[in-house]
Amino acid sequence: MPDPEKTVDSERDDGEIAPDELQQLNRDQLYELAKRRDIEGRSSMSKAELTEAISSNEANSDRSSGHIGSPDTASRASAFEVLAESATRREFVMLPRMLEGNDRRLHVRQTIREDHHLRIANGSEDAKRKFKKLANSVFDFFRGTALLFYRDMVGEDAWMPTVLTLGDVHPDNFGVMPNEDNVPIFAVNDFDEAYYAPFTWDLKRGAVGFMLAAQEEGGYGNKKQRKIAGRFVRGYVERISQFAQEGGEQNHEVRLDNAPKLIQKLIGNAMQNRTEWLADRYVDELKSRFRCSDELVPVSSRRDEFQSLVERLVEENQLTVPKRAGQLVVKDVAIRRGQGTASLGLPRYYVLLEGPRADGSDDLILEFKKARRSALAGLVPPTSQRFHVPGDRIKHAQAVQLVRGDRFYGSIEIEGSSFMTRERAPFRDDIDLDDLSKSEWKSYAEICGHALAHAHALSDEVGYLDHDIEPKIMQAVEPSGLFVEDILSFADEAAERVRRDHRFFCADRALDAFRCVDRVYR
Repeated sequence: MPDPEKTVDSERDDGEIAPDELQQLNRDQLYELAKRRDIEGRSSMSKAELTEAISSNEANSDRSSGHIGSPDTASRASAFEVLAESATRREFVMLPRMLEGNDRRLHVRQTIREDHHLRIANGSEDAKRKFKKLANSVFDFFRGTALLFYRDMVGEDAWMPTVLTLGDVHPDNFGVMPNEDNVPIFAVNDFDEAYYAPFTWDLKRGAVGFMLAAQEEGGYGNKKQRKIAGRFVRGYVERISQFAQEGGEQNHEVRLDNAPKLIQKLIGNAMQNRTEWLADRYVDELKSRFRCSDELVPVSSRRDEFQSLVERLVEENQLTVPKRAGQLVVKDVAIRRGQGTASLGLPRYYVLLEGPRADGSDDLILEFKKARRSALAGLVPPTSQRFHVPGDRIKHAQAVQLVRGDRFYGSIEIEGSSFMTRERAPFRDDIDLDDLSKSEWKSYAEICGHALAHAHALSDEVGYLDHDIEPKIMQAVEPSGLFVEDILSFADEAAERVRRDHRFFCADRALDAFRCVDRVYR
């Protein structure tokens, strides 16, 4: 596991390299950086030319590896880093959430453009589908605009205990997935935005997520929304208190045999025979290849390439390959389209691995998904925990926040971009929010609060914290009644702000605002 305080090739977590650091590198090191950035003509460039090319290439990333934007694209990433540092020093700063009227509308527009810079510039069809999806649902808008949400919290709660946060807490980011023994467990299940930050950041986003989901999926008014979100926060406090007093977080796991009834039902419904799952959703009638569909586009010509990638994935991440993966023979490769909300439009591949029976009945599917810079990066109070590439950060989060998690969670570079990997499983599933009763909504919120507390409690067991974190959190939440009320008051205001921002977004989208990016004209 990488040391968070060490960097590779002089790069910081945000992917940038300081000019003075570039000057210290020799030509071979510069060439390797240019290769990773896919800079054309690098072979014939001198050291000075390589330095200039890398410098001008630094910003072109759409949050893929770091700094947002390109040299002529308007970006406020650096300005927000300065704002975070000022807020951490307890200076009075103007937060974006204080903006009103047209100023707020312009802020929303520019942030969304920045966050989707490359996808907009490339005319991505999935980006257009994402914006349509966001326009049709306030809850999806909330899910797909984490950068906008966290810019409103820049530098906040710097005095609170730091943990490895999930980064994108909401009701749909808890679910069933395989552990290392291919047994279904229930836990947090999306680590794309994970980052070391004050523990309250996860609770605040989670409370807002439960409020918005309860309104949209459950049809509940503000009073019910607050009760549901309150159960989530109190569930968190309750479970953190338990871990503080009793410990045991390293051995805690929610399985079919020990899960609450609501989760037992979810796990039971998620269980599906692998042969049927493959035939129903993925493979052709011969069970030898992916079948073509709106979601899957086979690229069989890339089998040899991905065979090498799978072998490199295992070697570089030191993965222990289970017997059910056979000899890791790649049978087919497909591009996966239209999946996710925040990640919709990012490159994603499915790789079909031949199982031990070699008859197509027990094959495995690995997912390779492009990793991006966390939405929290540069916005949280300054922290020493940094990672070289986004895929390493996501792999670290999964290893910390899941007890004995998916064996195929890893990080790998493909064509100069960072990708995370994991296994797709027949029982990977999440709850249907619109099927929950009133009592089940509150029960589910409490269960998710428990799951988040478990993830946070592991920050000092497997993560990079060198002190016992649970007692510090318990001190920070006292008196607990006031703490819960503070989180809910924040969530009330933030949820209303999301609804207002959504109206701004819809009005701008109707005027084709997201067909182009903001540029700097000099």
